[in-house]
Amino acid sequence: MTAGETTSPDRFDDEHYPAYTMGRAAEMIGATPAFLRSVEAAKLFDPLRSDGGHRRYSRYQLRLASRVREIADQGTSVESACRIVILEDQLAEALELNQRYARGDVGPAAS
Repeated sequence: MTAGETTSPDRFDDEHYPAYTMGRAAEMIGATPAFLRSVEAAKLFDPLRSDGGHRRYSRYQLRLASRVREIADQGTSVESACRIVILEDQLAEALELNQRYARGDVGPAAS
């Protein structure tokens, strides 16, 4: 970091910030770069690309990829595991939204 440059604390907390290179991401989830490319090909997510064209992954994407790896390690194809994880993620979002509606945190969508 150079003099006068600051780091936003929001980036440390933002699970969607693309902070990890492919090599580091693969290491973090105990997989190979080829596995991450196969997950991308199965359309689980589309990693951000740096100016040089290198993939960058967020913690959220790594959490999804890690779950795919767990399912694939049990004998499910990567493509099927990706679909399962996408559906699990959609269900979790829907359940959270339902809880927010029940608490009155959000109103019904405008028509």
